[in-house]
Amino acid sequence: MPEYQQHVNPAEIPSLPWYALRSKPRREELLWHEVRQRGYRSYYPRLRVRPVNPRARKTRPYFPGYLFVQADLAVVGRAEFRWMPYAQGLVCFGDDPAPVPDSLVHALWKKVGSLNAEEVEFGLRLRSGDQVIIRDGPFSGYEAVFDTHIAGQERVRVLLSLLRDRYVPLELSETSLERLTRR
Repeated sequence: MPEYQQHVNPAEIPSLPWYALRSKPRREELLWHEVRQRGYRSYYPRLRVRPVNPRARKTRPYFPGYLFVQADLAVVGRAEFRWMPYAQGLVCFGDDPAPVPDSLVHALWKKVGSLNAEEVEFGLRLRSGDQVIIRDGPFSGYEAVFDTHIAGQERVRVLLSLLRDRYVPLELSETSLERLTRR
């Protein structure tokens, strides 16, 4: 894990104000490296995941599109973060960058750390043809047949039998499914 990402307690970092920095879509990691390379302390909260595709990323942002940076804006100026590669600027209310309380950053650090410490198995490890029951949404309670994982997403396709031998494909979150066990 990166320097400040998971094992350095934010409460131990000098008391410069924290700010939320917006990244361009799916460029959080690149922006985080750019911020660190320029010498700023930052916090990029990420969660460890076990993707279906073994070549996919093993982490995902806790706040997609954002990371936290510590800076004295009176010294470096807002333009430093507005024109940085992969950045879209600091989060502002009106024209003023909004400082993020140290307590919030510290609480996030603890929460993300505890989530990453848990050894939770992600996904049901379903195979094509497995019988499932839908637990959430408008089709809650219906039985279906698992078809496939949808590449690049945390969604799956199931086949819902509505009329005899006619199956209707549905795309759902895998978390809304439960493997059906026959007795």
